[in-house]
Amino acid sequence: MRKPLLATLFICLALSAALAAHSTEEWKSRTIYQIITDRFARTDASDDGDCEDLHHYCCGTFKGLENNLDYIQKMGFDAIWISPVPENYGEDYHGYGALDWYNVNPRFGGEDDLKSLIHEMHKRDMWVMLDVVANHVAYIDEDYEKVTPFDKEEYYHVKCQINNWDDPNEVEYCRLSNLPDLNQDNPYVREELKKWIKWVIDEFDIDGIRIDTVPHVKREFWKEYTDAAGCYAVGEALNGDPHFLASYQGPLPAMLNYHAFFASRDLFEKGYSMYTLRDVVNTDNEVFPDPTVLGTFVDNHDKARFLSYHSDQKNYQNLLVFNFFLQGIPIVYYGTEQSFNGGDDPWNRETLWGNMDTESEMYKFVTNMVNARKQFKVWEHPHIERYVNQDIYAFSRGDVLIATTNVHTSFGVDITYLPDSYKEGDILCNVLSTGNDCITVTNGSLNVHFDDGEPKVYVPQARLVKE
Repeated sequence: MRKPLLATLFICLALSAALAAHSTEEWKSRTIYQIITDRFARTDASDDGDCEDLHHYCCGTFKGLENNLDYIQKMGFDAIWISPVPENYGEDYHGYGALDWYNVNPRFGGEDDLKSLIHEMHKRDMWVMLDVVANHVAYIDEDYEKVTPFDKEEYYHVKCQINNWDDPNEVEYCRLSNLPDLNQDNPYVREELKKWIKWVIDEFDIDGIRIDTVPHVKREFWKEYTDAAGCYAVGEALNGDPHFLASYQGPLPAMLNYHAFFASRDLFEKGYSMYTLRDVVNTDNEVFPDPTVLGTFVDNHDKARFLSYHSDQKNYQNLLVFNFFLQGIPIVYYGTEQSFNGGDDPWNRETLWGNMDTESEMYKFVTNMVNARKQFKVWEHPHIERYVNQDIYAFSRGDVLIATTNVHTSFGVDITYLPDSYKEGDILCNVLSTGNDCITVTNGSLNVHFDDGEPKVYVPQARLVKE
């Protein structure tokens, strides 16, 4: 009886190990839906009233998220980025003010509910990306004894505020918004942070991490930290300079692509030339060690939503499509599928409950976009420019042809530089269209026509029928 028991135990352990800590390469196939845990869903669906003050907790929970996984999964997403989980100070609903690192935030539901959520996600083959912080702790000024485990003054840099953002030394050693700045040169702090990240990943079967405030900590620490994590890690540096961002890819596996974020937002807001998108792609290829694993996005919790200052829905959809199919791992901020238009923090952190309309135009738009990426496995194919002029930028990822524009006049273009897999007579259909937007390869060319600034994601009709 002993051998079967050991064999069963080995299989169980192997399956358990396979659930968590996925590599950078494995994450390429994932499509991420970012939420703020406190703002997605409450445990009790009958208590779905408005949140009176977005500066404070609104009572979203792990259980609320677990109860609404269908809403996310039906769009095709197979990974969810959740807020930091340590117990936070006061009304820090966002998770970036850790008070007790080893106590899962009871306002979200605590340890058991977090494990239950992740267990249910893994049953659905959905991965969890945990937001983590290693730069600072809660707003406790100099009352260091309040923080577990960093309860001594010696664990922190000398109190100072960042005044010169162009001074790397000041950015790394001084306080961001008066948040006590951990001293990673202190051996205890350095080892405890690495111990904690390994603990949280092992204890809760975490699949990958997003790292907050990367430029505020020395690069060499991030190499040790991500080695301890043993999984895909994408870092945040709120900076549009690709050279600055690229300097952290190496110490970290990947960065959020704020270069593409800022450049493409400006283009679709201000009507700049579509040649800008060519420049974004070419620069990323030249500067980043590996642009294919960067996190791509158009909205997040740190910046006002695009629709808050530019209400053109077609331009927004084009912006989404470009960044979503751009080389990298796409991240979609919750509420995008409902055209949320909140402004600066905290107005861009609206509550989603009461707005989970699976029949809305944008919900269907996002669903079709996600499904096209997954069905045609675009991450396995390079980004190849197919056509560009002042008004259109078109590129392919394998069998998928993407065309974006920022003008609303009716016009057409002939695209003659086509993917090799396209043959004479092939019919391509736009999966984003609510009507019949199909075109045929004729004389080695495709005539793409825009009626009102709508984005295009063309795929072979034959494969849609077959699959």
